Amino acid sequence: MTLLVLFGTFVLLLLIGTPVAFCLGVASLATVVWLGLPPVIVFQRLASGVSSFSLMAIPFFIYAGDLMVRGGIAARLIHFAGTLVGHLRGGLGQVNIAASTLFGGISGSAVADASAIGGLMIPQMKAKGYDVDYAVNITVTSSIIALMIPPSHNMIIYSISAGGKISIADLFTAGVIPGLMLAVSLMITAWVVAKKRGYPVERFPGLSTIMTAAVAAIPGLLLIGIIFGGVRSGVFTASESSCIAIVYALLITTLVYRSMSWREFVEATVGAVRTTAMVLLVIGCAASFGWLLAYLQVPSAMIEFMKSISDEPIVIFLLINLILLLLGTFMDMSPLIIITTPIFLPVVTAFGMDPVHFGAVLILNLGIGLCTPPVGSVLFVGCAVAKIPVSQALKTIWPFYGASVAVLMLVTYVPAFSLWLPSVFR
Repeated sequence: MTLLVLFGTFVLLLLIGTPVAFCLGVASLATVVWLGLPPVIVFQRLASGVSSFSLMAIPFFIYAGDLMVRGGIAARLIHFAGTLVGHLRGGLGQVNIAASTLFGGISGSAVADASAIGGLMIPQMKAKGYDVDYAVNITVTSSIIALMIPPSHNMIIYSISAGGKISIADLFTAGVIPGLMLAVSLMITAWVVAKKRGYPVERFPGLSTIMTAAVAAIPGLLLIGIIFGGVRSGVFTASESSCIAIVYALLITTLVYRSMSWREFVEATVGAVRTTAMVLLVIGCAASFGWLLAYLQVPSAMIEFMKSISDEPIVIFLLINLILLLLGTFMDMSPLIIITTPIFLPVVTAFGMDPVHFGAVLILNLGIGLCTPPVGSVLFVGCAVAKIPVSQALKTIWPFYGASVAVLMLVTYVPAFSLWLPSVFR
């Protein structure tokens, strides 16, 4: 009955359109009152949920990404990506994916990637004669890459949700190969679709143009190396690297590129504050919800339930993936990580999956959920940029969706894709 109060309140509020943070908070409060516990527990858990030192990295990385978009770093990365892959079939689609991969190594956010890269690439693709649904599909699905590679905000949230016992450096490293696999699979899919639709092949720009674009993009590319190399080597923590990223972005955009105006600086600051407030409210409310799940012994009950279905890890991992894909269509990513990690992490470890490996699987799985309605935030961003209805994009997104799910299955059942690189760096 207590679980019915918890989940019933949450689902009811979600169905009537209440913001996710308030759904989680009110459901937690109602359950605590039902149990006869002091209501102040909810607020204590909310406060403790946002008091982790590691969470400081998230607002700073958000701020750094916004500064880079407004300061011209993203545009230079796109130009560099265009010189590398723009001559392939459906060239601008390939550029879109490559640019998302490069920018993802700076922003760490799928929504930021979709809005920044989509805002620059979708109008160009429309002007060159590409179908707008093709442009949106590529923009939306390729933005997932930002979730897998450093500095992924959601990897940090997963580490905290797992009790802080999993190294953020290992998680950053574990997502690199799956992220690159996703990029390659999407580029192949984009090539096949472009060939079927008869999109043009662009002229190869020449090595001199590539070198010029590379030199212009070096400051942005160097930041990727600073973040990943510094965290992985232990020179500084993820939180410290996020502060370094802000200082670096300000220096590059104001002194090197000279493209950051005072107005853009203020807009970036206000935007980062607004985004951070929304993210931390969701994380805090989800922490209260997650604590109640642990209090009600849901993880141990889930282990017993899974064992009653099958003793085969293959079946269990497939079932968990299906559950997560379904949940991802109804909830945003951050609260889902906080809620599902305490439930499923004990289950997968009981069946032999490494926690770092599960982190890569979880982030990729829930990232795919951002591309599916009714709560696919990245899908809505892409469609809003292109000014088309979601239904139009959904009609043709399935090849890209299928490629993403195929990579998810490979990452799930071949642990080396996630665990080999961390072991090398150790």
